[in-house]
Amino acid sequence: MSEKNVVDAFNSGGIIAYPTEAVFGLGCDPDNEESLKRLLQLKARSADKGLILLAGNYAQLLPYIDDSKIPQDMRASVLSRWPDGITQLISKNNTISPLLSGRFDTIAVRITSQPDVVALCKQTNKPIVSTSANLSGQEPAKTWQTLDLTLSNQVDFILKGVTLGHTSPSKIIDALTGKVIRS
Repeated sequence: MSEKNVVDAFNSGGIIAYPTEAVFGLGCDPDNEESLKRLLQLKARSADKGLILLAGNYAQLLPYIDDSKIPQDMRASVLSRWPDGITQLISKNNTISPLLSGRFDTIAVRITSQPDVVALCKQTNKPIVSTSANLSGQEPAKTWQTLDLTLSNQVDFILKGVTLGHTSPSKIIDALTGKVIRS
């Protein structure tokens, strides 16, 4: 299938399985409330937990974060942690769906260099929601071939690329304090 089809799936509210740095992810358009609800239901994931946004560049994250809450003297440090491997919690833009941020005042965001994701984000000019491709509590798929059949039968598009080969899912840290939330 061509990239055009993945863009069509994204733009029409589809759920997409795709490679990230270490595991396969499930995602959708972060501005499509029905897609967000469907994704959470598909994974049996609590809406309180929030979701990650994965972007090809920082500008794609600006509608979802409160960039003004990053002090000038910390900006270089925050930006230097990307791309890949580190998800940062940044103050959220209060206009975003609560399904993205869950019960938190922050939103989890990451910039990646995974070429399939970068291409999709460039074509749609926005980030993609990112949560591991597994049912809650189970091991995430590392390849598209190992996707749980329950999931693969319910997603709208499988982007059959490869991960960047990292050995564990991204570390999650507070962008301003550097405190590790998930190692």
